[in-house]
Amino acid sequence: MASLLLAVLLIPTLSVPIVYLAGKKSSKAAALIVSLVAVVNLALVLSTAPAVFNNVDHRYVEAYNWIPLLNASFTLFVDGISLSIAVITLVLILAAALFSVNYMHERKNLAAYYALLSLLSIGLVGVFITSNLLLFYFCWELMLVPAYFIVGGWGYRDSYKAAFKLFIFTHAGAVFVLLGIGAIYMLTGATDMFQVRTALMSASQGTVEWILIALTAGFAVKMAVVPVHMWLPDAHSEAPATMSALLSGVIISAGAYAILRLSLGTVYPALAGTAFAAQFLHALSVVGVISAFFGSFISLVETDIKRIIAYSSIAHMGYVMFGLSLFPAVEPTTGTVLHLVNHAVSKGLLFLTAGAVMHQLGARDIREMGGLAGKMPFTATASATAALSIAGTPPFACFISEFLIFVGAFQVISVDSFYLYTTAFMLIATVLSLAYSLRFISRVFLGQPKNNEKIVDVPGFMKLAMAILAVLVIVLGVWPTFFVNLIQTVSFA
Repeated sequence: MASLLLAVLLIPTLSVPIVYLAGKKSSKAAALIVSLVAVVNLALVLSTAPAVFNNVDHRYVEAYNWIPLLNASFTLFVDGISLSIAVITLVLILAAALFSVNYMHERKNLAAYYALLSLLSIGLVGVFITSNLLLFYFCWELMLVPAYFIVGGWGYRDSYKAAFKLFIFTHAGAVFVLLGIGAIYMLTGATDMFQVRTALMSASQGTVEWILIALTAGFAVKMAVVPVHMWLPDAHSEAPATMSALLSGVIISAGAYAILRLSLGTVYPALAGTAFAAQFLHALSVVGVISAFFGSFISLVETDIKRIIAYSSIAHMGYVMFGLSLFPAVEPTTGTVLHLVNHAVSKGLLFLTAGAVMHQLGARDIREMGGLAGKMPFTATASATAALSIAGTPPFACFISEFLIFVGAFQVISVDSFYLYTTAFMLIATVLSLAYSLRFISRVFLGQPKNNEKIVDVPGFMKLAMAILAVLVIVLGVWPTFFVNLIQTVSFA
């Protein structure tokens, strides 16, 4: 058995001290090592795709005996969903490392920054490629530690205050996750999520209901949907742009992935067909609508360039939560996972372009901007590509995933008329998304220049990072076939 997925975890783990020591001599060398590791891991993860497509169960699996005396083992796996998100995670790690070469070069203690970035990648990828609940929780918490130190140590004005808020909220959410996992183990004696799904079928309905609520509440905090969103705008506004790209691109997506994989894919089947199950999905739908409207309205009036994008992320997690509420219908589930992929790339790119503007202009208030397209044409083009994707405009990435979600919603309406109302509200939210995206582009890059005569576009590595993501935004919009086919190999039936 080839240990491809184990290598994906071990390589960045072993690279952490190497990155730190290299960073002591050259921050650029450290960045390039992180980039190289991301590329190697990307190749390893993609090499599992043939197995995912061709195996009978459409999974690539590696099983390991961890502590034989305790009969402890763990399993690493990818299927169409986890593979899709793991690929995009590694692309964003690569983009963040490359962007950092120029963006972070004036900051201090960059050896620690790049080492933490490597550590963060382990937690991020680990969440998506393990079926062992204990290892999942370990990686879930591992995401938090480097995120806290990167936001606090290399952020802007009140960075440690924002980092502390991030820590408190997401750790509180993790407590609910731990309670849910602990209850599952006490109830079933199993730690593998696929075994748990079967074992819960014979469990008490009331107990399973509480497990479902605890897990979903904990994951929703990481997802930053209303009303547990309060940590996200502050974390985004104070974090370096590279961390914002990962926060919005991957970390909040991990919350959505966990709801799909554990709450819905593992626990929910034991309740399928009950009145509680229908009410639970309806509640997710309402949370999605509220998040979409709240995030969109704040984005329309906010003037801080990074907070605009942060609230936009809350809005788009509303789309995702709405899509999750249509579970287990195939079209909306496909659209939801694809939207996680497309939103990650698009929002990651948008945060990098915002960081580029702040880096060159030294300002963050969009009222002090305008006319930057003439001074920063590359950044303006990349930003417009990302913003139009976020707006759901064809032929960019987010259009096709939103389209699939709504196609699925109309299919579900024929079975459950409740979704007629939430779908109508979500369609209205798409108009708001277009409005704040166009406002962003026009206020930052169009109009009359404001005291930016000496501004020039960003250096080469920042352009390279943005170019990688911009190309993906276009490719995923024009040719989403690979990811659509990959995602549709997964069945929750």
